[in-house]
Amino acid sequence: MKIDNTIAAVVTGGASGLGRASAIALAAAGAKVAIFDVNAAAGEKVAAEVGGLFCKVDITSEESAVAGFERARSAHGQERVLVHCAMTSRRGKTLSFDKETRGYKRTSTEDYAYGVNGILVASYRMASLSALGMAGLAPLEDGERGVITLTASVAAQDAQIGQVIYGSAKAGVNGLVLPMARDLMDVGIRVNSIMPGIFATPLMLGAPQNVLDSLAASVPFPKRLGKPEEFASLVLELTRNTYFNGQCLRLDGAIRMAPR
Repeated sequence: MKIDNTIAAVVTGGASGLGRASAIALAAAGAKVAIFDVNAAAGEKVAAEVGGLFCKVDITSEESAVAGFERARSAHGQERVLVHCAMTSRRGKTLSFDKETRGYKRTSTEDYAYGVNGILVASYRMASLSALGMAGLAPLEDGERGVITLTASVAAQDAQIGQVIYGSAKAGVNGLVLPMARDLMDVGIRVNSIMPGIFATPLMLGAPQNVLDSLAASVPFPKRLGKPEEFASLVLELTRNTYFNGQCLRLDGAIRMAPR
């Protein structure tokens, strides 16, 4: 897909981190970008930076998501590009030892369901709502109508201790990719996911320097955290290269996460 000013894009989680970098890259390539996020102050700032539109959207709410797409489409037209970076989850081990009770406790089913809703269900929600709109577009070269890029994680394949919610939900995101790509093949909509490793996002950079140094040293090469711009570069390639479809791609400097 050629990215220019005829292309509308929606980026969830676009107020910061990987989403922000993706929004900046798409706008720099010429796309009209709508940013979906719950952080209005940061989202409005990025939207102004890229000449785009901010829509306050809670990805865990069907009503909020539908309203966000309606507002973005009213301003920019139907999006041909969806980059879904937003998520919400919780941490917890399947079982952990409680020193006070001298017994084991488990991560609650409610906490598990919260993470699955904020990662896996939300990914399906945003992708399927976007696809529903894309299906009505006139086809481009090769019959293409749109492209959806989901954000998984290397934890989808080698989640660490305490990541039972996050890791399994991100694995579910990868599990969406091929069946959804096949579901949408007749309408010319592509679906892929990116599995980022350890990236220098604002959340990660809040860790102590010694922790950041240790994480950087654990990456085979290059021995540093990933740059959000590198994630955004892959987003652009997946958008432009029409033969990328049904793929789950690691972007991680060859890291394989240890159990802890």
